[in-house]
Amino acid sequence: MTAWLPPALAQTAAPDPDTLAREAMQKLVEKQARETELKAIEERLAGNADARANLEKEIAAIRADRAGLNKALLDTTAKTQGAELKLGELEKRLSLMQSSETAIRRSLDSRRGLIAEVLAALQRIGRRPPPAVLVRPEDILEAVRASMLLGAVVPDLRQEIEILGTDLAELVRLRDNIAAEKGRIGEEMERLAGERTRLASLVEARREREASAAKDVEAQATLGKELAGQARSMRDFVEKIEKEISVANKAADAARQAIEQETREQRERMTALAFRDPARLAPKIAFADAKGLLSLPVAGSRLRGFGDPDGAGATTRGISLETRANALVSAPSDGWVVYAGPFRSFGQLLILNAGGGYYILLAGMQRIDVALNQFVLAGEPVATMGETSEAAATTVGVGTGQPVLYIEFRKDGVSVDPGPWWTKSQGEKVRG
Repeated sequence: MTAWLPPALAQTAAPDPDTLAREAMQKLVEKQARETELKAIEERLAGNADARANLEKEIAAIRADRAGLNKALLDTTAKTQGAELKLGELEKRLSLMQSSETAIRRSLDSRRGLIAEVLAALQRIGRRPPPAVLVRPEDILEAVRASMLLGAVVPDLRQEIEILGTDLAELVRLRDNIAAEKGRIGEEMERLAGERTRLASLVEARREREASAAKDVEAQATLGKELAGQARSMRDFVEKIEKEISVANKAADAARQAIEQETREQRERMTALAFRDPARLAPKIAFADAKGLLSLPVAGSRLRGFGDPDGAGATTRGISLETRANALVSAPSDGWVVYAGPFRSFGQLLILNAGGGYYILLAGMQRIDVALNQFVLAGEPVATMGETSEAAATTVGVGTGQPVLYIEFRKDGVSVDPGPWWTKSQGEKVRG
């Protein structure tokens, strides 16, 4: 558990080594929290660099794709222009054929009178067949004249008709072919126009995607600069805290040495002033000598042990016990209350000073029943659990929804494994 630990409210007039040690521990805990935040920022920076590299690859692929599409669009344009040129040539041929048709029609018009006269004669012959030759001389003369007229006109007429028929047939054939060719070219142009529209739409879509990707790259670059700035400021802050911890530790050592040089009466007077309870001056035995003698503060089963993965890429610095609803929590050992109250996502937090640089942290309770600076004995009730877990799952571990108590031992600002302090049976239960 990495968290800033609030200082006790009571302070002595003279420098107190325990108070100075607590301040150093607070700064160490805050340093650890900032180091965790710095690690998260550095991980985000690495992810930001990967995201920018992927976006740049995507932009390069989009540009290559767009170049191919543009080439296809140019090819389509060339094909369309070729089709238009071919259509123009066909239209010229059609114009020439139409001129020939007009000339043929003029030739026919110029001979319309002769043709009409011949046709009229043919009609008359058809309505009035020639009489028998031996009937009357007049009829013989008329028949001879008609035969002479027909004999002179019909060959020329036949030749003109054959020429005209040939010209008209050729003209009709060419016009049909040109009309069919125009239809095919029209269809090809329509298809090519559709292809150009489709390719233009694709190019525009790729262009928009490229612009969007470029904006994403710019946003990632901006975010990278912000994260880099945060990382620099966080490193500066961590370095500052490390210096403050060093100063606090030196001050604590100096104060401890000064107190050790004082007389027993002076130390008792300072202790009475600090804790205001002459009946409870100190723990019965040193905390370091209490290994194997402490009882768990609450009955429950283990969710996480010391050093287990915490689900966020780190390891736990304490243990988590799942308890019954409204379970009673007792003090694991003798100690002074240096903090009691809510804190961030830990629920109710209780910190006991067990002496000798050792601190005990209990978190996840619903109610605390002791006050600041109060001296409590091992086994004395200090808090009550709630109906459900009061602390965040990332702090105490994910359980079944039951209350969870988090326990952490610290020595000189560093988390230590609490396992050796529990009685043998309870230590095996926690480990198992």
